[in-house]
Amino acid sequence: MENSRLKKLHDEWLEEATIQEMQEKLSSGELTSKELVLLYLHRISTYDKEINSVLEINPDALQIAAALDTEREETGLRSPLHGIPILIKDNIDTKDKMHTSAGSLVLKDSIALRDSYVAEQLRKAGAVILGKTNMTEWANFMALGMKNGYSSRGGQVLNPYGPGKFDVGGSSSGSGAAIAANFAAAAVGTETSGSILYPSCLNSLVGMKPTVGLISRRGIIPIAHTQDTAGPMARTVEDAVTLLNVLNGRDEEDPITGTNPFEHCDFTKHLLGEGLKGKRIGIAWEGFIDSIREDQRKVILAALDVIKSSGAEVVENIVIPSAKVKWKYDVLIYEFKPDLNAYLNGLHSSVPIRTLADLIKFNQNHEESMLKYGQAVLLESEATNGSLTEEAYFKALEFDHYHATVKGIDYALKTYQLDSIVFPREEGSHISAKAGYPTIAVPVGYTADGEPVGITFAGTAYSEPVLIEAAYGFEQLTLVRRPPVLE
Repeated sequence: MENSRLKKLHDEWLEEATIQEMQEKLSSGELTSKELVLLYLHRISTYDKEINSVLEINPDALQIAAALDTEREETGLRSPLHGIPILIKDNIDTKDKMHTSAGSLVLKDSIALRDSYVAEQLRKAGAVILGKTNMTEWANFMALGMKNGYSSRGGQVLNPYGPGKFDVGGSSSGSGAAIAANFAAAAVGTETSGSILYPSCLNSLVGMKPTVGLISRRGIIPIAHTQDTAGPMARTVEDAVTLLNVLNGRDEEDPITGTNPFEHCDFTKHLLGEGLKGKRIGIAWEGFIDSIREDQRKVILAALDVIKSSGAEVVENIVIPSAKVKWKYDVLIYEFKPDLNAYLNGLHSSVPIRTLADLIKFNQNHEESMLKYGQAVLLESEATNGSLTEEAYFKALEFDHYHATVKGIDYALKTYQLDSIVFPREEGSHISAKAGYPTIAVPVGYTADGEPVGITFAGTAYSEPVLIEAAYGFEQLTLVRRPPVLE
């Protein structure tokens, strides 16, 4: 960088700066929001060539930041996110000069006619929407065996802790890799089943998958309305909660948000240094640890020792009846077609597809660029009638809900009188996803090879305050996160 002052801030301060620390410099006049955007643009242009996490930059980002600087001087802050650069996943609508494509070339020119609820909330809070992150195409609901982080539009996202060596994680892979590498203060990801938690665990991040209903899904390219949600991804619990405060709320156009009891809640009051003390925590091991490698287990076991010494009451080896159930993704198969068709039907007339059938045909006509991994999942969903009237759909929906709640999360919480359940890495995320329940991923350390490892705290519907306290308390006892070495 030519500006020596900014270069010093970049080299000596920015890498792991928190949102609060950014606000302190912005408030003191040591830094402007426009300059903060410049710092991040420098990082992205310098270090993202290999990681490939940022799909496009908001052309108006610098101008938006400059206007927010003026507003800060004239009328003060809108929120703790005022002037803070935030990245969002490429399946979240923004009515600006950026595109929303879910990683697919077929939507590469699609510009939303309206902001999503998420984008609206960010703009109201004074955040700078810096750009869109790459993702697994169609949120990894397109093909069997598609590599995590791959999209026809954006190519392959790589894990900054080991590009080409470590998996980058499920469909919010670009958001995970970008924030791990510090290409923005925080990011918004989306999850249907593990897509926030998985990349958070693999990129040494805090990822919050909230209760379905805490954040409106309006304007997000869907998979399944019973499980979809947006959520924050950040380097610290405090940053994730700061972003959650902005995203949280009710929306008349998304009926499930009518169940949200926290519309005006300030979740930062649950950032308690001794947040684990006095809590009863269950460790879910049986049925979940089998897929975890031995080197990762050692890191997780050390984290459990921290929980045991935190003042929490730990119940080891709890049994969740549905842990070994043969889960299927039938509900997603049935819901995807009508949900996607409704979204596509609302796009600008210039977009070349209007239905899932149109998408499949487009992919077939452009096989070389579109079908590296095929489209078996799209074809399976198209084979349904799209009206959600099939008996098989209702059976699958009832099965999932019963085994995820009555024989799943709620069973364990009630039987063992728990405040929260801890799972190794993102294992168990599918149960919480099918229940629509919240989970928070927190870094716990690294293997000898430097691969990040995380654990997840899970609870029942709208138990975010309890989970935030537990996650923050754990984080403050460990503070294990370290930035990746970028080249």
